[in-house]
Amino acid sequence: MPTNIRALSCWAAIAALTGSTAFAQQPAPPLDTVIVSAQRLAEELEAERAVTPGAVTTIDGEELYSRSVTNLADVLRYVPGVWSESVSGSDEIFFSSRGSNLDATSYDKNGIKLLQDGLPITTADGNSHNRVLDPLSARFATIAHGANALTYGASTLGGAIDFTSPTARNSDPLSLFASGGSHGQLNTQLSGGYATDSFDAFGVAEYRDWEGYREHSEQKTKGAYANAGFHWSDSVVTRVYLSALDSEANLPGALTRAEADEDPGQAAPAAFDADYGKVVETRRAATKTTWNIDGKNAIDVGVSYEKQSLYHPIVERILVDFDGPGPNPPVEVFSLLIDTDHRDTGASFRYRHEGEAHNFLVGANFGDATVSGGNYRNLNGRRNGLTDYVDNSADSLEVFAVDRWKLTDDWTLVYGAQWVDASRDVRTTAAASGDVRNPRADYSSFNPRLGVIYALSDHHELFASASRLYEAPTNMQLEDDRRGNDAALDAMSGEVLEVGIRGDAGESGELAWRWDVSAYYARLENEILSIDDPDAPGNSLSTNIEGTIHAGIEALIAARLPVGGGHLEPQLALTLNEFSFDGDATYGDNDLPAAPRYVVRGELLYRRGDVYFGPTLDLVGRRFADFSNTYEVDSHTLVGLRGGYATDRWELFAELRNLTDEDYIATVNVLDVAGANARVLYPGAPRSAYAGVRLKF
Repeated sequence: MPTNIRALSCWAAIAALTGSTAFAQQPAPPLDTVIVSAQRLAEELEAERAVTPGAVTTIDGEELYSRSVTNLADVLRYVPGVWSESVSGSDEIFFSSRGSNLDATSYDKNGIKLLQDGLPITTADGNSHNRVLDPLSARFATIAHGANALTYGASTLGGAIDFTSPTARNSDPLSLFASGGSHGQLNTQLSGGYATDSFDAFGVAEYRDWEGYREHSEQKTKGAYANAGFHWSDSVVTRVYLSALDSEANLPGALTRAEADEDPGQAAPAAFDADYGKVVETRRAATKTTWNIDGKNAIDVGVSYEKQSLYHPIVERILVDFDGPGPNPPVEVFSLLIDTDHRDTGASFRYRHEGEAHNFLVGANFGDATVSGGNYRNLNGRRNGLTDYVDNSADSLEVFAVDRWKLTDDWTLVYGAQWVDASRDVRTTAAASGDVRNPRADYSSFNPRLGVIYALSDHHELFASASRLYEAPTNMQLEDDRRGNDAALDAMSGEVLEVGIRGDAGESGELAWRWDVSAYYARLENEILSIDDPDAPGNSLSTNIEGTIHAGIEALIAARLPVGGGHLEPQLALTLNEFSFDGDATYGDNDLPAAPRYVVRGELLYRRGDVYFGPTLDLVGRRFADFSNTYEVDSHTLVGLRGGYATDRWELFAELRNLTDEDYIATVNVLDVAGANARVLYPGAPRSAYAGVRLKF
């Protein structure tokens, strides 16, 4: 462990011991103080959303404990514009925002920048394939769609997701949570915190177990998270974050249509033969200092460091009998087991000014990432000889500025820009011959943004914006370039227009409405898409596509209506997608695969006193599993039911999913042309039941 990280860990440990010594001397803050702190943070997030000329969604982490949440896809359920599903109910998920990450749907989760407390989780090259954010590790989550992630400095097509960690100042002093149900699901979490005027500390320990509704899809996860705050004065606070996460998962692989129809719970034969799986061990340390200079100016400075190990058997042995029925046995031409170590360093700077007319933000993100280790032949999930040495690196610098200029009481002009400077260096050395393949490149771009917000009234506003989009390729995409030489892929770029309306009905007695609707249209150049290698199935090859179109409508509507002594609380998230090639020489105007044409997710809860219950609904449109649009995946409809009982000190929930036990496809792999027997389908969960309880002290 580097010296600076070791020192940081020791500092946090000393702080924790100091806090425990003081525990017997100082009382914890009362519950109402904690609630006020959480409300203040929520108001700050809503204020940021209100001055953004585009779609931004916020999620209160407390609401996630009232339903079954086991992975990031569950967290994002009611976020329009984001399509996210687990391949088998585990943490292994696919996500896409506004059509990002359609290049390789089973890994390499690029296109959305993941952050925790404003510091990066996604690596410097834009890759998040090894792990995503823990589903219950956020006090609040903010999803900035597409170009609206400028205030996070994100250079991605799909935007950014920032998890704000719970602290002792916005959480209960002690909490115990447990949930479980169908398919061997068990989630347990213990959290607690302590605070004085000058110090606070908070920790979470969790264990998750999943047997799975498909064969060979088990997962076990152990995690611990802690943070401590040092309040040096009324204006300066330093917070230290430490986390450890160990996850071991089996992967069931994709099925053919015939296999999915016969038994959607089976695993692909190769999943057993090659023991598909992923073992990830992660350790992370971070710190951030906030200086509130005065009532109008503030500075945030943060650094993070993460080390990670990955053991990933993923491609079975491909055997070719070159002499047919001759005397020689078949020869292995390809298999893959990845065994690598990852090191990621990040830093951020933010300066904020809030004046009467100008709300100004300037910032910078820096990231540096290295990957070392090797690719091996895979024999039943064991290393069977080194094939390649891997030595990859990447760095990125994002410098950005944005001003919200209040021209009049009704008009706000939002303008800003981002400068991106990044490098990629992929070095793969063949173990047998010593041949080196080394695609590398530097990428830079200036990305302006101009928007306007018009207040129709105190509770309604229109917005519009025009922005440039830019995303450099990941190292994995460079490594899988279909040309197979030292040439580097081009960065993806384009322009996007967005218009929308949002508002609420205000508080009129017990009646409340809220809505947020956005429409966007983007033309992209050099989008990176992946085509399966016919000589080595399972090995994805990347290429730039000259022109594509990404367009859609995103809507979120929620209400509270007084009915029969209680309240009816409908919530609806609607996504309409129009992602296509734009006059491509090979694909014409075909739809881009993987993302459904529409997604509607909603619920209709009736709440009276401490009790709530009601139905849930999922409507998912058709999609394709290939660029040639020859393999169509049907739409599906899922109906569920959930309810619970909640007081200030404890809460209980129960949830039924897929009540009609419909067979459906959760997510797909993507090929160039998928034949009738292609292995591209990941079936979704059958009828399932879950329940959970949370105690707060």
